[in-house]
Amino acid sequence: MKKDYYEILGISRNATAAEIKKAYRKKAIQYHPDRNPGDAEAEAKFKEAAEAYEILSDPDKKARYDQFGHNAFEGPGGFGGGHHMNMEDIFSQFGDIFGDIFGGSSGGFGGFSSGRSSRAARVRGSDLRVKLKINLEDIIKGGKKKIKIKRLVKAPGTQYSTCHQCGGSGRVSRITNTIFGRMQTTGTCPVCHGTGQVLERRGEGSDANGMIKKEDIIEINLPKGVRNGVQLRVGGKGNEAPGTNGIPGDLIVQLKEVPDPKFKREGNNLHYEMYVSMPEAVLGTEKIIETPHGKIKLKLEEGLQSGKILRLKNKGVPDMNTHQLGDLLVNVNVWTPKKLTSEQKEFFKKNFNHPNFQPAPSKAEKSFFEKIQDLFS
Repeated sequence: MKKDYYEILGISRNATAAEIKKAYRKKAIQYHPDRNPGDAEAEAKFKEAAEAYEILSDPDKKARYDQFGHNAFEGPGGFGGGHHMNMEDIFSQFGDIFGDIFGGSSGGFGGFSSGRSSRAARVRGSDLRVKLKINLEDIIKGGKKKIKIKRLVKAPGTQYSTCHQCGGSGRVSRITNTIFGRMQTTGTCPVCHGTGQVLERRGEGSDANGMIKKEDIIEINLPKGVRNGVQLRVGGKGNEAPGTNGIPGDLIVQLKEVPDPKFKREGNNLHYEMYVSMPEAVLGTEKIIETPHGKIKLKLEEGLQSGKILRLKNKGVPDMNTHQLGDLLVNVNVWTPKKLTSEQKEFFKKNFNHPNFQPAPSKAEKSFFEKIQDLFS
């Protein structure tokens, strides 16, 4: 079982962004491979801390982790973002932190030299956001969905070359004369912006970065019980990055729940309005209704009152975390006829004051407000 990300960094769940970064810097120094050569356990903890920082330093990923835990990042097309990182990923994505810790280009601890700082930063492509409409059947069954997108990719024929300014390292050093003497500072190359590469040749139809839009079909896993507005993240399926050493961004799919014409969703429960005729309510009958889980036969008792709520257990929507099914609440409405024949009117006139036709609710009969209260209790 994976450890809690907050526990890995030794911070509370209320930690600020600055406290999260500070905690990660501390762990990075403690378990850095240059300080622990050949120590497999230290390397594992170094990667573990980097994975925790990747999630907790991103407000979007952190919010999903706080809500769903590690389940938020399981499986392709899940809520995305969490993954086992290798050393190259860590030093490319969090190079600014290591630069601060290890003093610019040396990359080491006062005599230790990792040699990694000479490697140009891996540019990450931008995330691509799309909306996907889903219906009640999609929400209940979940499963795989295919969506068509257009994302940026490198155009055929596009070529990149090593940046002449930084020699491919992505960083440049500057020596400044101060009253304390000559000081050397290292920063991101202003020409290639840290990638170590510049565009040499643009492919046909490409933009200023050598990129074109390409249509692609992506398959995502739709979890059961998802709700309107939930975002699914598909790692590596966003826009590609310019250059040859970049990594693509992610595809973020925002779900838009289409209201169902028959059933109204309320959390994991469903509401269904069932109309019965006056004779059916008086004499009782059997009704067959179509539900998202198939056909169900309901036996209605004699003297059925309008406003009665019939609860069908486990016929609602599955919970997104536990997969426990909600209920289907059938709201009974007795239909009063608007047109009657003379004979029918005569029948009601004869029974207008008959005791059997007078409202006489028993103590067992609940008012409308009591029924509403029961639903939320």
